[in-house]
Amino acid sequence: MYVIVAGGGKVGFYLTRELLEQGHEVLVIERDAKRAEYIQNDLGNVVMVGMGDEASTLEEAGAARAEVICAVTGDDEDNLVICQVARKRFNVPRAIARINNPKNEEIFRLLGIDETVSSTDLILSVLEQEIPSQTLVPLLRLRHADVEMVDAHIDGVSPLVGVAIRDLRLPRDSTIALIIRSGEAIFPQPLTTLQVGDEVLALTHTRHEDELRRLFFSPGRV
Repeated sequence: MYVIVAGGGKVGFYLTRELLEQGHEVLVIERDAKRAEYIQNDLGNVVMVGMGDEASTLEEAGAARAEVICAVTGDDEDNLVICQVARKRFNVPRAIARINNPKNEEIFRLLGIDETVSSTDLILSVLEQEIPSQTLVPLLRLRHADVEMVDAHIDGVSPLVGVAIRDLRLPRDSTIALIIRSGEAIFPQPLTTLQVGDEVLALTHTRHEDELRRLFFSPGRV
């Protein structure tokens, strides 16, 4: 697989090294000549000096035959332009963008860049799993379908303890997909009841997340 990595900072450097070790063909585009020289000295002849957001640079890099472009510079605007040029001018099948400001994710999505990675969101996701149990933790978002998989722990004060799945007043287009109980996976049936300590995985539309949270953690709601 031929991968172009736009941005030779720490993220781009280590990404390139891992891809090379996996046997992929990789080219790094780095605007700073000294940084490019450092990469070349360490990884070999896999780097070119240039502006990744310029069509002429991407053309020289062979974007027309690239299967993936990874825009991982420290500038969200540059990453967006790199991905757009690669997709629209050179028809690169997959464009993956690093997002430094999570607030920009919606802009990327609206402009057709659906594969994004936010280090802030990744760290937050890890932290959320350590937050007290009365929290609904997003695990996975299917952007094209506006669907999320969320995780909730049933503690002793949850209003859902002892409630059967069939009696849950779930938000529209939401479902309980899996219950993990004492390390065992349970595929819930209508008569399955929730117990203290259960870890519940649910699928819901993003817009219903707050309603689902209230169902799980608000006293008196079933």
